[in-house]
Amino acid sequence: MDIAYIPSPSRGVLHLGPIPLRAYAFCIILGVVAAVWLGSKRWVARGGAKHTVGDIAVWAVPFGLVGGRLYHVITDHQLYFGEGKNPWNAFKIWEGGLGIWGAVALGAVGAWIGCRRRGVPLPAYADAIAPGIALAQAMGRWGNYFNQELYGRATTLPWGLEIHKTLPDGEVVNGVFHPTFLYESIWDVAVALLVIWADRRWKLGHGRAFALYVAAYTVGRFWTEWLRIDEAHVYFGLRLNDWTSIVVFIGAVAYLVIVGKKRPGREDPASIDPAAHAEAEAAGEKAAGDRAADEKAVAGTALAGKAAAAKAKAKAKGEGPSETVAGDKPSRIVDGDGGAEADPQPAAAASTAAEKTGKDAENPI
Repeated sequence: MDIAYIPSPSRGVLHLGPIPLRAYAFCIILGVVAAVWLGSKRWVARGGAKHTVGDIAVWAVPFGLVGGRLYHVITDHQLYFGEGKNPWNAFKIWEGGLGIWGAVALGAVGAWIGCRRRGVPLPAYADAIAPGIALAQAMGRWGNYFNQELYGRATTLPWGLEIHKTLPDGEVVNGVFHPTFLYESIWDVAVALLVIWADRRWKLGHGRAFALYVAAYTVGRFWTEWLRIDEAHVYFGLRLNDWTSIVVFIGAVAYLVIVGKKRPGREDPASIDPAAHAEAEAAGEKAAGDRAADEKAVAGTALAGKAAAAKAKAKAKGEGPSETVAGDKPSRIVDGDGGAEADPQPAAAASTAAEKTGKDAENPI
């Protein structure tokens, strides 16, 4: 009975007209974006400014890519130099070949430059981005899947990886092998979760969260490297990257213990990022301006209300033409006392009647 193994992709490049879109590069880009996103969230939670991680990554990422490629070319120089080899292939980074140790080492140099320019302590920055780096590695490993490279020994396990490819020397590879890219990708996700949990549990600072990431990653890298069958330098029965993992693991654990005793806890949030103070001041000034505008609008509304009330009060006191009865003339205000001046016609009629004599009175008309 045939077992459904993991199939390899038919190709790792898509062409958008004359532009090649390589899955390997796409996986790396996705990893960088994820690392910056997660690192920014953690940096802000520690008291930093929201754009600091991205600004420093502008330095760290290019340095890291160059360092990763240099490490690969140096440790696997037989692939690019010597009889029958083309040295220019060393620049074809899209064909795969990035050493994590070189990427972290030279990437740290770039991060140090960026931190110096921003006035940020490198250990605090490293703690914030540590889980993001592990997550970026988990995504980047899928680039090896699309390139059909860095697989392990032959296997009959149901999750084995089918490989059908021709090597540069003309050798044809057909078979089912351990998907070491998948093992390491899953391990990297677990490392990211471990660092996040431990950081919340023990408030790791001063570079200890980054040291925990390094120590945990090297454990997984050791056994996945042990499974791989691609060409590598071997010393005393172990591949070069296995020896590197051992040395780096010891250094990371030593750092965790020593710094944990000398500088427990985290850095003061107010001391890690000067840009955060500038953002806080700008936010405070904006809030003050908004409050002043609101107060001015309220004062204007109150003045308008007082004017309207005064007008209504004046009208209620009668300061204006009074209503008239049908057929009557409107009365006039005299000296502002609200009283109406008497009509002169009834008074004149009364005076005429008083002047009448007896005859007139006896014979009224």
